[in-house]
Amino acid sequence: MKQYAVLRLLLAGFLLYLALPSIQTHPQGLAQLYWFSWLVLFSLVFGANLATVLIGKEVTSRAVEHTKQVKTMKN
Repeated sequence: MKQYAVLRLLLAGFLLYLALPSIQTHPQGLAQLYWFSWLVLFSLVFGANLATVLIGKEVTSRAVEHTKQVKTMKN
């Protein structure tokens, strides 16, 4: 799961790299709405995947420790 999140981070970064040269400094009208929505979507995707990478390992290690404790308590 963590590997997929890293791949999605790399893909989002690559798409931003491709889009940056075509971003206008002062877009007007529909172009402004398009770039604003694109950057909002990028930030949501990047933030969610970054959270998965940073928090994912901690949650799994806690789940494994909890499972081990439950198994030892049953015995």
